[in-house]
Amino acid sequence: MKNIVILGSTGSIGKKTLEVVRDFPQEFKIIGLSCNSNIGILEEQIKEFQPRLAVVSNEERYRELKQRVKGCKISTGKEGLIELATFKEADFIVFSMSGIKALIPLLKAIENEKQIGLANKELLVAAGKIVIQRAKQKRVKILPIDSEQSAIFQCLEGRNKQEIKRIFLTASGGPLNNLTKEDLWSVSPQSVLKHPKWKMGEKITVDSATLMNKGLELIEAKYFFDVEIERIEILIHPEVLIHSMVEFIDGSIIAQLGIIDMRLPIQYALSCPQRLPFGESLNFSQIPPLSFKSPDEKKFPSLRLVREAEREGGTTLTVLNAADEVAVRAFLDGQIKFTDISGIVEKVIEKHRPLDDSDINNILQADEWARKEARKIIKMTN
Repeated sequence: MKNIVILGSTGSIGKKTLEVVRDFPQEFKIIGLSCNSNIGILEEQIKEFQPRLAVVSNEERYRELKQRVKGCKISTGKEGLIELATFKEADFIVFSMSGIKALIPLLKAIENEKQIGLANKELLVAAGKIVIQRAKQKRVKILPIDSEQSAIFQCLEGRNKQEIKRIFLTASGGPLNNLTKEDLWSVSPQSVLKHPKWKMGEKITVDSATLMNKGLELIEAKYFFDVEIERIEILIHPEVLIHSMVEFIDGSIIAQLGIIDMRLPIQYALSCPQRLPFGESLNFSQIPPLSFKSPDEKKFPSLRLVREAEREGGTTLTVLNAADEVAVRAFLDGQIKFTDISGIVEKVIEKHRPLDDSDINNILQADEWARKEARKIIKMTN
């Protein structure tokens, strides 16, 4: 029996993780959950899974839940998240909460030598050097929960890093893949949120449409697999049946295929190296022809911005990540156009003077600065 803690249990990944736990009650037990403010869903989860500790980041909602729930310790704030991330009885910590606020709890989990499943790719983009360095020092295993990173991880199991020639990250192309560059300026948040393949949270769905999500995954793969980004290629693969591929130095390519269901990479992260049964399978006689093409970086400049930020180094990727988060929120709130998102991110990066990204204080300072700067630019845009 593996004791599981989920930071961010009311979001899409958190809910899917609980579905996996529900399917395997003999394998997994939930002992800790958290949310930002969605206490309605959290209360239902507490009733079903009976964790020992639950954390609500929003202090007002925390007080409300504390009055309603008995038999489970309820905590709040940064201290509550750290308590959850370092829970002594926890065997596996799932980080599915979004944003930089998960960074300190993640580092504390590493310090306490917890096995980690990481769905928050932004943490590796903003602070990958620190996270991976500390994980190596503590010999902590961080397993990917993203479908693409999980696919690469599975392709590389038992392989020597020196044998890797290229890694291929596949992308659906998002909901706007077939629109012209001229059409993009008028798209609405509602049309962007209709992803053709995956049902995800709002922020990641918009990032999928701008291809920023694939850029963030490029950096995530760099840190997960210790491979230079020059050896990581992105392919638009609208059928989304191949989740990623690895080419080796002898020209052989290993691909990971599977149905489109986030429960699969989550289940593998929870059970690794063991595999557990899953009901559905691919029917190869019924799948459509598989197609691949390179992304149009003139139409979607986010990929260029990510590569340039990585080359710039220091806290530039931290700034890119924070500015994108603010710009996406502004688009969803109707304050800016879809095509303004990448422009705002680029303007913030241009104003930034990179700091040493091996210092946690520099990371947090750069993140805060970028958010303020992005909001200033958005205000001037309106």
